[in-house]
Amino acid sequence: QVQLVESGGGLVQAGGSLRLSCAASGRTFNRYGMGWFRQAPGKEREFVAAISWSGGTTSYADSVKGRFTISRDNAKNTVYLQMNSLKPEDTAVYYCAQSVGSATAGPFGSWGQGTQVTVSS
Repeated sequence: QVQLVESGGGLVQAGGSLRLSCAASGRTFNRYGMGWFRQAPGKEREFVAAISWSGGTTSYADSVKGRFTISRDNAKNTVYLQMNSLKPEDTAVYYCAQSVGSATAGPFGSWGQGTQVTVSS
């Protein structure tokens, strides 16, 4: 079983940037794909970005393409989400998740507790 702990959320003005981190422990990190999801108040959780075990393949939701970048450091057991040009509609709780496989596709079986991102207009 893997434990995932997100950090880096906070309050930022529209147009600003944040970098989220997700530290993993308890399971071999570099064998599995990783993803970021988000859930805004009153909405369903949605996919944001994913990265393969090696970092060689990434995928993004259309709403964040060109603004967000997912990356990973297997030596540090950490996955990152760099968020630039933030918009108020990016406000949500952001969750880190580990795939059951090595690619970017799910299903995602392990989840962190989430970190709040709030973008003010």
